[in-house]
Amino acid sequence: MTAENPARRLGNLLARWSVAAFTLDTRSLAAYRIGLGLILVADCLLRTRDFSLMFTPDGIFPLEPLTRFHATATVWSLAFLHDSAWWSGTVLALEGVAGAALALGWHTRLATIAAWGALVSVIRRTSPAVNAGDVWLACQLMWSMFLPLGARWSLDAFRTGRTSSATPLTSAVCSPASAALVLQILVVYFSAGLAKCNAGWVAGESLAHALSVHDHGTPLGMMLGGIPWLSRLLQWSVVTGELVLPLAVLVCPTPRIRGLLVAVFVAFHLGVWLGMAVGLFPAIGIVAWLPLVPAAIWPADRRPVQPAAKLTRGAAWACGLAASLAAVSFVHHVTPWRRMVLPPPVVAALNLLSLSQEWEMFGGVLAQEQWFYSRALLADGSEVDLLRDGQAVEPERPAGGATSLPHHRWHKFLGVLTQPSAQILTAPAAAGLARQWNARHGPTRQVVSLDIRFGLQAVQGNDNAVLDFLVASWPPRSTAGGGNLERFLRE
Repeated sequence: MTAENPARRLGNLLARWSVAAFTLDTRSLAAYRIGLGLILVADCLLRTRDFSLMFTPDGIFPLEPLTRFHATATVWSLAFLHDSAWWSGTVLALEGVAGAALALGWHTRLATIAAWGALVSVIRRTSPAVNAGDVWLACQLMWSMFLPLGARWSLDAFRTGRTSSATPLTSAVCSPASAALVLQILVVYFSAGLAKCNAGWVAGESLAHALSVHDHGTPLGMMLGGIPWLSRLLQWSVVTGELVLPLAVLVCPTPRIRGLLVAVFVAFHLGVWLGMAVGLFPAIGIVAWLPLVPAAIWPADRRPVQPAAKLTRGAAWACGLAASLAAVSFVHHVTPWRRMVLPPPVVAALNLLSLSQEWEMFGGVLAQEQWFYSRALLADGSEVDLLRDGQAVEPERPAGGATSLPHHRWHKFLGVLTQPSAQILTAPAAAGLARQWNARHGPTRQVVSLDIRFGLQAVQGNDNAVLDFLVASWPPRSTAGGGNLERFLRE
């Protein structure tokens, strides 16, 4: 008997590892499908709060300057096809309807495709107010289009199983799509961990700054961040966990260890939910881990099961190509190659598929407190803050910080407005805010002028000066400076 060829032995070992690492139970995928659908419905409903401001031609994101902000036709959106409130409402409603169909498992494949298209469209229509969770959700839907999400606990499965109780159940899936989904989940944490390998995080100070209500924290988060030893312990745990635990998911894919890691990451996102005001990101993170729930967690099957499902050749090639593009984006972003510009065809493909892998969540947290406020002069001579629904103007550290804004998307949108690339949106943003206020108030409460301002103060070093910057104003100032003198005299 001849000894086994070393290359073949290594190949067999890698094959067994890949099966263990990337095989997903269809019951876990069913739970994942339901979670995705519910998040899409919730996102649709939550976005209606600001529909008139963020989706209409008279809002803060008019279509013409928004498309110039994107600066390329490859950043597509169904909402760009017609600049009207009814059409934007239709696209937003499509997200909710597709999400409901996905949760029910009704025409699951079509529902997943529709959900992806609608979500990407909504993200692009409101891109200045989008956070990493929105983009992560779109990436997950991309790989979900190639997975049998409707194989279990769905209306599709009910219709199929109704014909014969002896019809075998698909027990699991192992394919390029399941591998892409697992890797998509893990690279988000690994990229964030790499981005945190800097002086602020190593010194144990960045988390406390991030948990301030004058950054992204909640009152509970700010309280925890104010306990030095606890803040440092949490910070080092976060950095270590983001770098090490994703690798453990791949290196040790046994059911017991994987189940433990799923529980750890779910607990992590529950902590984020309590300590930070980041919208649906924690919920998206929790749902993202459901596909990795081990099969042993679920009750035993009573019907016969069949081997793991595989993709057709065409679907496998399409999924593999998309995964390759995502891998290029990831490698480009986390290595020194990021200083190089990707070839235009690659950038265009990444835009078309919405697969850019840039996950530097809280990688660079500045040692400062920052806040936004607006100063609106009304016709009766009073001044109010339109960002806080007409409350009194607090020019320095408004009570509650970012938590006193309507919700996290306003915080994100205001932060984007401070960037040079978003200057094209500043005038429409101020005009949209003033227009909406005036539509809801009588003649004596009409806005005469509006300034949106950004304040900050360093919390380290000797320079504790409070800086205050004008971000946007209305009515527009003329090119000759008209309006500047009046504002100066009034201040």
